Amino acid sequence: MVLPCRDEERALPGLLTRMPAGYRPIVVDNGSADATAAVARAHGAEVITCPQPGYGAAVHAGVLAADPDDGVVCVMDADGSFDPAQLPLLADPVRDGRARLATARRRPVARGVWPLHARAGNAVLARRLRRTTGLQVHDIGPMRAVRRDDLLSLGLRDRRFGYPLELLIAAGRAGWEVLEVDVDYHPRAAGTHSKVTGTVLGTARAVRDMSAVLAR
Repeated sequence: MVLPCRDEERALPGLLTRMPAGYRPIVVDNGSADATAAVARAHGAEVITCPQPGYGAAVHAGVLAADPDDGVVCVMDADGSFDPAQLPLLADPVRDGRARLATARRRPVARGVWPLHARAGNAVLARRLRRTTGLQVHDIGPMRAVRRDDLLSLGLRDRRFGYPLELLIAAGRAGWEVLEVDVDYHPRAAGTHSKVTGTVLGTARAVRDMSAVLAR
């Protein structure tokens, strides 16, 4: 279970205490200025440091650190917006062979959880992805499950916010069965902010990175 993190000390306690049995959390500290690493260790998580900035860099470092014997690797944002109890909804279809990749489709639980600018940017990218790959995916979501060896075999190169989109494009080209699963999307933990959806600038950066992936 890979949790890419930057300045998530406030969200981690609630997140790690709700981790379902059998899921081993790996917190990837990606340049935090707060006590993310210490809080994660205090709650039983393995912590690794990724000095290279970028979402994709943090995820890749966590995947490399995952135990090959675990088989399926899950990735989830660590800002408290997702419920770890729903991880089996994605991991189980991969484990039993119904999908090579399971990815989340966010369903906000309250008004204002997913700002309009972020929702619009996501919808545009998802529509382009469906046209490009034929995958019936509606969210470039920050929660997914895939077998570790399968993921590494794709040779993904993006180390910024384009990583999730590159994964979906590569999976489509490889002919994988990709399953999209509805998950609850909650307000982030108090005192945290999204690096992407929290601001128009953050969303613009993510769209820029993902558009570059689509253009390759």
